[in-house]
Amino acid sequence: ETSPYLLQHANNPVHWYAWNDEALAKAKEENKPIFLSIGYSACHWCHVMAHESFENQDVAEFMNENYVNIKVDREERPDIDDIYQKVCQIATGQGGWPLSIFLTPDQKPFYVGTYFPVLDSYGRPGFGSILRQLSQAWKEKPNDIEKSANNFLSALKKTESIQTPTKLEKILLDEAAMNLFQMGDFSYGGFGGAPKFPNAANVSFLFRYSKISGLTKFKEFGLKTLNKMAKGGIFDQIGGGFHRYSTDAKWLVPHFEKMLYDNALIPINYAEAYQITKDPFYLEVLEKTLDFVAREMTSPEGGFYSAYDADSEGIEGKFYVWSKSEIKEILGDNSDLFCLYYDVTDGGNWEGQNILCNNINISTVAFNFGKNENEVRDILQSCSKKLYDIRAKRTAPGLDDKVLTSWNALMITAFAKGYRVTGDVRYLDCAKNCITFIENNLFVNQKLCRTFKNGNAKIDGYLEDYSYLANALLDVFEISPNSKYLDLALELGTHLIDHFWDENANSFFMTSDTHESLIVRPKSNYDLSLPSGNSVSCMVMLRLFHLTQEQKFLEIATKIMESQAQMAAENPFGFGFLLNTIFMYLQKPLEITMLNDSNKEIT
Repeated sequence: ETSPYLLQHANNPVHWYAWNDEALAKAKEENKPIFLSIGYSACHWCHVMAHESFENQDVAEFMNENYVNIKVDREERPDIDDIYQKVCQIATGQGGWPLSIFLTPDQKPFYVGTYFPVLDSYGRPGFGSILRQLSQAWKEKPNDIEKSANNFLSALKKTESIQTPTKLEKILLDEAAMNLFQMGDFSYGGFGGAPKFPNAANVSFLFRYSKISGLTKFKEFGLKTLNKMAKGGIFDQIGGGFHRYSTDAKWLVPHFEKMLYDNALIPINYAEAYQITKDPFYLEVLEKTLDFVAREMTSPEGGFYSAYDADSEGIEGKFYVWSKSEIKEILGDNSDLFCLYYDVTDGGNWEGQNILCNNINISTVAFNFGKNENEVRDILQSCSKKLYDIRAKRTAPGLDDKVLTSWNALMITAFAKGYRVTGDVRYLDCAKNCITFIENNLFVNQKLCRTFKNGNAKIDGYLEDYSYLANALLDVFEISPNSKYLDLALELGTHLIDHFWDENANSFFMTSDTHESLIVRPKSNYDLSLPSGNSVSCMVMLRLFHLTQEQKFLEIATKIMESQAQMAAENPFGFGFLLNTIFMYLQKPLEITMLNDSNKEIT
């Protein structure tokens, strides 16, 4: 195995298997239930459960004797994760990681949860008790186990219902925008309360809708969201880049892991905000985020790494937080100005330490210290550089250095957008270098692979790998019209139709017709932390139609939009990317004929 997450567990006393034929066959041969644990390398609660339970010799011995224990990296196997997350949602009303599932040998779930503390507490069973109770039930009440498993499987199959087509018209966007707006947090931006996740596609949709409707409140809400995020602790004020989500409604205290996909999706909003307002504040956040990825998440060969852990030296957030005394020692005479701007106090704002955030504007700081605003900016920049250099000497959080095709494709799109807005050729180079890396390393026997590490590409690509990459290629093609980008996007789009399309339900499967068969063939219809594979595929089909005028692409895009438009209008939170696609369809994008070097027409 090459997954950093799986290798973190290689020396556990639990006898872990990867998800493979050997493990599944062992469960059947020995008639043992499967304990399936799904997580990822940067997951804080995955580490906690591993330390409490999987490194516990007594717990491990019981697991080894009574279960076949399988570890899955959700980032390598999104199909397995998707299926059992849906089961968790059905059973508990929520999901998350680590995902802990008990399966029959034929992969049907009969008990599911997320993080379990090892010991019983507050009247709830701990992981040790759950292991014993389910093992006993497996041996003594097999019919009850089978009934529970079949009920879960039946409920799972009902989640993929076929929708009645809806006529595509602007009123759908009106309904979606109003419903989404009503979900907004008007004090701090974003949607819902704590924990609060960035939602880039929804912010993009509000910007677009504001433009066509003339209603500025949608734009203003999007800008407020971006302002609060960029000034909060979810944004790394010193090193750039965004943490995964905020544990509070104010965007102050993040879960400190940094995921590549967040740092691909979020900066696009800041690029859009800069295009709308021309305010250099948004440009600065965009550049600091892209520069962070270019500097700290890029392999020498041009691929992008997956994530940084939340923890260092076993403590969450330790790498990123500061005491006031430490800052005063480092910054000397400028420390008071810096501490005022970044809200640094003796008592701190999180566990006695300070997460840097900004609740005061530059003009107020300038007035307080008798300086002009440019002088304050120069001092803040100089201080930040000093703190960055000191921080770089700390023990860094763990890096998950596998390269995932889909996440890399999102990053290509972000760098292409960054180049379009800034004109900085470094960003275009990052996008092109990553395309070259994928071409050279992630195609095996002309098939796109999911993941690359240690010179090894493996696992057939999923819907998101093909669709995100095709979309990214078209983004680069628009700003650097080399026909090879369009040709590869066409190949990928055609492959999607041939191997992922479900004619009966007017949508794409997450897996191709050559993937391993699981208990169901999953679909990706909703935006979660990543855009829906169906929505991105729909965008790809629409863009390919506009570039080629091939009707098959328009027909498939239209079928997806018509089948999901009403759901998107009524429940827009999970359909931001699709709403942006419907917006593009209704607006009829400007078509431009481009010529190549020999004056031969290529579109």
